[in-house]
Amino acid sequence: MELILLRHGETEWSRAGRHTGRTDLPLTEHGEEQARLLAPEIKKHRFDLVLVSPARRARDTAELAGIGSYEIEPDLWEWDYGGYEGITTAQIRETLPGWYIWRNGVIPGDAAHPGEDIEHVGLRADRVIARALAMMRTDHHEPGPTIALVAHGHYLRILAARWLGLPPDHGRYLRLDTGTYSSLGFEHGEHVILRWNAPVS
Repeated sequence: MELILLRHGETEWSRAGRHTGRTDLPLTEHGEEQARLLAPEIKKHRFDLVLVSPARRARDTAELAGIGSYEIEPDLWEWDYGGYEGITTAQIRETLPGWYIWRNGVIPGDAAHPGEDIEHVGLRADRVIARALAMMRTDHHEPGPTIALVAHGHYLRILAARWLGLPPDHGRYLRLDTGTYSSLGFEHGEHVILRWNAPVS
């Protein structure tokens, strides 16, 4: 079994370092090019399932990468940053020196961005992982399924931590850039990272 993770291409806010949870931004021209560059890697696989975040930036990345058929999965939405939506880390640290999202979390926002603690993001990731594991072949002589997830930076870092059996905040150790390809799988029956934050060119 292989679980392929695609982080969407660049947006104006990701380029500026602004926290982008539920704000539905399009890709920049560079982000569109990043998505297209994923296509040769995508063509190497026959996917049993492709799940995509509802966000426009994720859907556009999937389509530009050559994924023609996919299912929208609400559990793949990015972390809801609440009152920090659209704000950079540097701006937050002007009033909260040393603030770090992985340690300090977010604050409530408005109705559109109520905010979400990291444990809840971890639970959403756990549901996606459980769905993927449920597709594993019972006949171990058959190849396992190949599943793709097209989603967001912080979310996919949390999902990778949960795949490894680690707490959600251990995603802080896994930097993930826009327009990159990663994969999770098994070694001797144990959950491992097969490839991480790989640029495609």
